[in-house]
Amino acid sequence: MPVTTTAGDGASDAAAAAARDGYGRLVALLAAGSGDLQAAEDALGDALERALRTWPAGGVPDNPAGWLLTVARRRLRDRQRSAEVARTVPLVPERHAPARLEDVDPDAVGDRRLELMLACAHPAVDPVARTPLMLTTVLGFTAAQVAPAFSVPAATMATRLTRAKRRIRDAGVPFALPDRSALPGRMVDVLEAVYGAYVVEWATADAEPRPLPSEALRLAEVLAQLVPDDPEVRGLAALVLLSSARAAARTDAAGRFVPLADQDPARWDAAAIARAHAHLRAAHARGAVGRFQLEAAVQAVHCARRPGEPPDLDALRRLHDALQQVAPSLGGAVARAAVVAETDGPAAGLAALDALGDPDGPGGPEARVSRFQPAWAVRADLLARLGRPGDAAVAYDRALALTSDPALRAHLRARRAGLPSPRAS
Repeated sequence: MPVTTTAGDGASDAAAAAARDGYGRLVALLAAGSGDLQAAEDALGDALERALRTWPAGGVPDNPAGWLLTVARRRLRDRQRSAEVARTVPLVPERHAPARLEDVDPDAVGDRRLELMLACAHPAVDPVARTPLMLTTVLGFTAAQVAPAFSVPAATMATRLTRAKRRIRDAGVPFALPDRSALPGRMVDVLEAVYGAYVVEWATADAEPRPLPSEALRLAEVLAQLVPDDPEVRGLAALVLLSSARAAARTDAAGRFVPLADQDPARWDAAAIARAHAHLRAAHARGAVGRFQLEAAVQAVHCARRPGEPPDLDALRRLHDALQQVAPSLGGAVARAAVVAETDGPAAGLAALDALGDPDGPGGPEARVSRFQPAWAVRADLLARLGRPGDAAVAYDRALALTSDPALRAHLRARRAGLPSPRAS
């Protein structure tokens, strides 16, 4: 295979980028034959390890993704021919035929990720694991990155994923687009996965940069093209676009975190905002309001504010109230508490947070609150505004312990350092 000479760290970066950018597509291709997600991921991991060993000395292939696919395919074929597999795995010709893995250009396959996502949403897979499985297997996030979005420990998430992959393999779940009658039910899980990708990307944008446009944005736009009459698909596309439009303004020229209220609207992407509004108009025309449309409307209100002015707080309050009625969630409840603090004062906002339960409680919903970084960050801010610096410092410490974004960590540390001493207050 032709190579482009690139030595040292450049070759290592190329290997990492090839695996990161094409992870889901490559796993989908490798798993299409056997239905064994774990084996596909192991084979791709072996190929990446070999790339890290050989590319620095021999050069980067002209088609890095194709190189990884070829090596991983050979690894899978070797495994299929092994004595252990021959003894323990029944031969199914239509699934194990080598021709299914031959002569495939990974860049020429456009819908394999969607097929794999729909396979992950198969009824045989535990509903709790479907979205995390799509995020890790199709979109290349790690269990450690995904776990905070679901407010569970990384070890718990890893266990769920292992069980789900085993279930897909043992049940022989097909990697193919299901009958149209099955699409609506599975589409709900696919939308949740795209939304989850948006949440994880937003949380890790500065700590672990990912290519733009993001995977969430790509998938949201693809889904909007595939099912343009689905208002929630349109709402999700609008939501991701509006959030992506503000990405450049999240930090200043020195790399410091800039809160949404302090961002300069002139740095927002006007074209992305206009595309989002087009999606929202199309969704509104369908006459069926849903979660993603409401979340997108919240972002639209933020993006409509003028420089130096606050957003329409009354509109935000109404939208958050409606969102919690339509699709209650921990993240939505914390965001609503922050808005309540602006409309009714910090004490009312803190009361809304307290209504979620004791963050240090023994279990149940309270345990999720204790691992939810935004809840601690909002609590710290409200306690500081209420003149309780000691309690605010404790909340800031908890928020910092749950924050991986370097710019956000620096911002929270600065806010904590600016608290008056308890005696002074």
